[in-house]
Amino acid sequence: MGVIAKQSVRGTIVTYLGIAVGVVTTFFVLTRFLTTEEIGLARVLVDAATLFIGLAQLGTNASIIRFYPYFKEKGSNEDHGFFFWALVVPMIGFIIFAIIYWACSVPLGAWFGDKSPLFVEYYYFVLPLAFFMLYQAIFESTCNVLMHIVVPRAVREFVVRVGLLALYLLYAFRILSLDGFVIGLCTNYALAALINMAYFFSLKPIRLKPDWAYLKSNPALVRRYLIYTGFLLLSAVTSVLAPTLSSFFVTAKMGLDTTGIFAIATYMAVMVSVPNRSVSAIASPQLARAIKEENREECSHLTRQVTRNMLLIGGFILLIIWVNIDLIFHILPNGTTFAQAKSVVLILGVSQLILGTFSICFSALNYSRYYALSLIFSLVLTISALLLNNYLVPRYGMEGAALSNLLSYGLYYILIIAAIVPMGGFHVVDRKWWYIALLLTGLFAVNALWSMYASLPNIWLDSLLRSLIVIGGGLYIAYKANLSPEINSQIAKTLNIKH
Repeated sequence: MGVIAKQSVRGTIVTYLGIAVGVVTTFFVLTRFLTTEEIGLARVLVDAATLFIGLAQLGTNASIIRFYPYFKEKGSNEDHGFFFWALVVPMIGFIIFAIIYWACSVPLGAWFGDKSPLFVEYYYFVLPLAFFMLYQAIFESTCNVLMHIVVPRAVREFVVRVGLLALYLLYAFRILSLDGFVIGLCTNYALAALINMAYFFSLKPIRLKPDWAYLKSNPALVRRYLIYTGFLLLSAVTSVLAPTLSSFFVTAKMGLDTTGIFAIATYMAVMVSVPNRSVSAIASPQLARAIKEENREECSHLTRQVTRNMLLIGGFILLIIWVNIDLIFHILPNGTTFAQAKSVVLILGVSQLILGTFSICFSALNYSRYYALSLIFSLVLTISALLLNNYLVPRYGMEGAALSNLLSYGLYYILIIAAIVPMGGFHVVDRKWWYIALLLTGLFAVNALWSMYASLPNIWLDSLLRSLIVIGGGLYIAYKANLSPEINSQIAKTLNIKH
């Protein structure tokens, strides 16, 4: 875990620097200068592009991590032209799905046209945006397998967000028109992709010529890659729909105004799963290697560490947000408009906590011989999300969209855990995980009781006291109980404390 800890800490620091920029952008620029419809447009364009690249990459992100150990020669830079395929396959996927996207313009335009005509107007801008986002992600994955996550993470979490902040300000002061803003959005991701590409090629000599002799001498490996990629493509058709379905249903059924409010709540909730991004980026290649070597002990060790630490960190982030939620909306420009999504923040926050805690289990399933099950589970995820959104959004609005997200992902990860524990011999959680879950439940209960019986009229004083008692007390208990030896060790090392 030494490399994982070192890279993850650096990656998390970069991520939270980006979050600081994102907080300023989201809570003090977007909410002050943009209408909810304009916020909704920006959100749905990015969601549509995210859905597009999830399909167009043809499973390349996971394939890069899974199969690089099979191409890499130990003790040398030889990788038998692996990165040629890592770059070419997504291009093929992009061309295929760009044609499909163009062909679907009429029915999709009719679906969104009534409530969200502005999105229909910028429908085709999704294509260049998706292209640049696709290769930003691909070059980040190639850097990940070379165990260099900090710079690509800085690009994604910091550089992109600084660019977005600049774009929003330029649009807010009408230096850019709405057309100029959307073009700038595409340009921002183009710059990110170029930086990642330049960094990747600076890490080592990269061979972009396919090694046909190696492929011919390893037909079983080629067959496994094609089957794996085929399953990932079918899985992606279903699984990438689920994270964006709520946004699309809110846009189509309620309009871009509501999408904008829902987007602000989503931005808050996503902070809960942010630490998982750094941890998964560096832990996933380690897990893939351990699975390849059939080292079940290391697989279980990695999985338990990640789930335990992600529950602890993500749980406290959600607690911090929820304890101070009224103060957040009080500070937020036009906060009364966005406060109607208060319950949405909590529901989506719990959903993000589940995702951040157990996403390593999805990686374990994908890298194991049982990866075909991911297709079935992804199908369940998408169908359940589709049915739940279709039923709940018209009846309960944003809360229905958030609840459908929570229920569908809850079911999804229950199925994944139920599969990998008996089949893969993995131990997903340990005793300390349950202690953390119990502690967090107790802290949320204390906060709820405070809201009902001890809430103070001064919102600033109330938030301060809650934070000191509920959050501060919880952190003290977690540290003294040594619920995360890894985090305690990092704290001791940083503060030069002897155990």
